[in-house]
Amino acid sequence: MTSHKLVSRSARARRTHAQTRASGNPRLVVFRSNRTVYAQIVDPSGTVLCGASGLKMKSSGAKAAEEVGTAIAELAQKKKIKTVAFDRSGYKYHGQIKSLAEAARKGGLSF
Repeated sequence: MTSHKLVSRSARARRTHAQTRASGNPRLVVFRSNRTVYAQIVDPSGTVLCGASGLKMKSSGAKAAEEVGTAIAELAQKKKIKTVAFDRSGYKYHGQIKSLAEAARKGGLSF
């Protein structure tokens, strides 16, 4: 990743974090590594309520992200969480991030 791309992603991440924290809702935080995608629901005080990852899933890419989105929505339903703020950590809203978000919405989360 070039330094310019890193700076722009960091700037987007700062804006996204600030906006989602200001909402007062729990945050659906997404992290994307080279291997898989991770999602956690964090309450406003910073405590992780639940999390899911694509590490043990057989699929990869957007399909794995979709499965993670479905899994995080199920875990949120068990914790009686219906509304979250989507914190995409500066990643652009396409590909894996979009697949995860749409699957979470289908699973019952609203953001």
